[in-house]
Amino acid sequence: MSEPSLNGKVAVVTGGGSGIGRATAMLLARHGARVHVADLRADAAEEVAGAIEAAGGSAAAHALDVSDPDAVEALAKAVFAAEGHVDILHNNAGIGHGGNVEATTIDDWQRVIGVNLLGVAYGVQAFVPRMLQQGRPASVVNTASMAGLVPMAKMAPYCASKFGVVGLSEALNAELSKRGIHVSAICPGIIDTQIVSTGIVRGDLAAVQGRASSFYAKRGASPDEVAQAVLKTVARHKLIVPVPQRQVTPLYLLHRISPRLLQPLARSFEWIVKRA
Repeated sequence: MSEPSLNGKVAVVTGGGSGIGRATAMLLARHGARVHVADLRADAAEEVAGAIEAAGGSAAAHALDVSDPDAVEALAKAVFAAEGHVDILHNNAGIGHGGNVEATTIDDWQRVIGVNLLGVAYGVQAFVPRMLQQGRPASVVNTASMAGLVPMAKMAPYCASKFGVVGLSEALNAELSKRGIHVSAICPGIIDTQIVSTGIVRGDLAAVQGRASSFYAKRGASPDEVAQAVLKTVARHKLIVPVPQRQVTPLYLLHRISPRLLQPLARSFEWIVKRA
C-alpha cells in the first residue's frame, strides 16, 4: 500500500507532547497534515510543534487538560475558527494506574476515568458535531489499550477506562460511519513510553514501579509503531487495532474464546515484571 498523502488535512492530537501522541503528531505532519498538538504540559506541546515546523511541517501548540470539558470545547472552537475543518481527531491523552484495589482511592478512580474515558468522550462531544457539519469525511482515532481488550490484575481502574474507550468507539462507529466519520480504537500493548513512570501506582506495585518502567523501556515496542498504525487506520478505517499484533492479538483472541482461560495470564503480569 502506498503511503497516504495528508496534504490539506487538519489533525488534532491530544496528549501530543510525548510518547504515542508525539510520534503520531510528527508522522501525520510528515505526511502533510497541519497538526494541532494539545498536551497538559504547554512546554511539551510547544516542543513538538516546534520540531514539526523545524522539519518543514505545519503545527500549532495548545495547553489542554482533557478532563476539563470546557477546555476541550474551547479547543474545538478555536481550531474550527482557525481552520474551518478537522479531518483527524486522535483522542490520545491518558494516564496510567496500577495497584491493589484496597490501596486504590476514590480520587484514583475519578482521575483515571476522568482522563482516559471522559477525556475521550469530551473530545467526541466537542469535535464530532462540528465534523458532521463540515461537509467532508473525517476520522476519530481513540487510544485504548491492550488492557481495553483483556483484563489485568491490579489495574481495575485502568482496565475499566480502556474497556470503556473500546466500547465507546465501537458504538460511535456504528452510529457515525454511514455519515462519513469513521471511529477506531487503537489498542497498544507494551510500548516504550513514560506511562508507568508518570502513572499512579499504589500498594504492592509501588515497590516494582522502577522495574516496570525498565521493563517497558527494554521490552516495549516503539511509539513510532503505534503512530504507523494510526496512519494506516486513518487510510483504511479499521475498527479495533491491536498494536503490535504480535503482543496483543493472541491474548485478545484467547479472551474472546474463553475469558476464564485468560484469568491466569491476567494474574501474571506483575510476576513477569518482577523477573524481567
